[in-house]
Amino acid sequence: MNHKHRWPAAAAALAIATTGLAAAQPARARPQKCPTLEISQGWYGENKSRLQQLIDDYGRCGDHGKEGDHGKEKDKPVAVFDWDNTVIKNDVGDATMFWMLRNSKIRPPRGGDWRTTSRYLTAEAAGSLKTACPTGVRTLPAGTDTRCADEINSVYSEGTTTSGGTAFAGFDHRRIEPQYAWLAQLMNGWTTGQIQTFAAAARAENLAAPVGAEQQVGSGKATGWARYYDQQRDLIRTLQKAGFDVWITSASPEPVVDVWARGAGIQADHALGIRNVIEHGRLTSHLKGCGTVADGDDSMITYIDGKRCWINKEIFGVRGAAAEQVQPVHRRQVFAAGDSDTDVSFLRDATGLRLVLNRNKNEVMCRAYDNGDGRWIVNPMFIEPKKRKAAPYPCATSAFTERDGTSAPVRRGDGSVVPDQRDSVYPS
Repeated sequence: MNHKHRWPAAAAALAIATTGLAAAQPARARPQKCPTLEISQGWYGENKSRLQQLIDDYGRCGDHGKEGDHGKEKDKPVAVFDWDNTVIKNDVGDATMFWMLRNSKIRPPRGGDWRTTSRYLTAEAAGSLKTACPTGVRTLPAGTDTRCADEINSVYSEGTTTSGGTAFAGFDHRRIEPQYAWLAQLMNGWTTGQIQTFAAAARAENLAAPVGAEQQVGSGKATGWARYYDQQRDLIRTLQKAGFDVWITSASPEPVVDVWARGAGIQADHALGIRNVIEHGRLTSHLKGCGTVADGDDSMITYIDGKRCWINKEIFGVRGAAAEQVQPVHRRQVFAAGDSDTDVSFLRDATGLRLVLNRNKNEVMCRAYDNGDGRWIVNPMFIEPKKRKAAPYPCATSAFTERDGTSAPVRRGDGSVVPDQRDSVYPS
């Protein structure tokens, strides 16, 4: 058992105090006791008590609805959750893509040129898609044309053509995952409301399907179910009652996240996802930018460093190049939760606690287990948790992905290398 993840509350408080960050966000005297987390099952070790301590220390309990400064949104402590596999089991972007394929809701690209759907799509992938899918139709008949559905699904799900060719190239691996972005780009031609209708239909199907269900997509099978984590909905609800400003950030399209987020008590104006440029009321294949990335440049989404940028821009009002940088303590989230390497930047920015659900993802688990400042807590997934990873995480050699896609050691803020880490938080 790794002692860094089973600290008693007193030791955890000491670790937080010694970092110097806690002093920058001092706890105030509470006019009344903060609300408490209701669900205990599924929380590992001391995780629930540490989360409760965070709520007690930073919550605006009893005064967040009153007139005056402490009732203002800008004065609330901020909590940010990743969405897919953090608040919900499985991927809402996948669910929507599979629904659109099965229901023939993807429009063909302009002039049959698939390169217009992504600046990073390779010539080989564009050629394979053009060969597999018809032109001159209003929507692609992917619900019945398995060849077309299989090619689109392979490019989206695997990042390769059905013949094994590379589908995307030339992108910054810390700013964008073109496969994720491609779903938003394939929503070209629909209105936001229409996409929300598609997402709502996919949501209803996936929540109604039994755990473990699969669905037919083209000639193959794909995941066909999803579930909200009750523990995370409880945490979100408790944070909100305690006066936290709670947000979602996701690398799924924002209209899709908006539909699902309401089921966890998050309104659309507090959900950040991939945003399309809209023209004449309809989504285009171009994407909104952040920081130094202009709208339509299509080179940054809510992914790793892009999540940091969008959080800084939309939650804290930081504009321009500064949005891509780590902000002063008073302009950062107190709490963050994630499950993947795609979340590492905004997790590292959190000043109070950083919750990681263990999906055996290399970089985020290296940073969480290294736990240099005592602010990381690790929990098994609440549904179908991963077993203990047999081999150590390769932190000292290859767990970090460089901007060009090459592997490198994971380094701390001072430049030192994180040693390899073994799994210590997993279901017994």
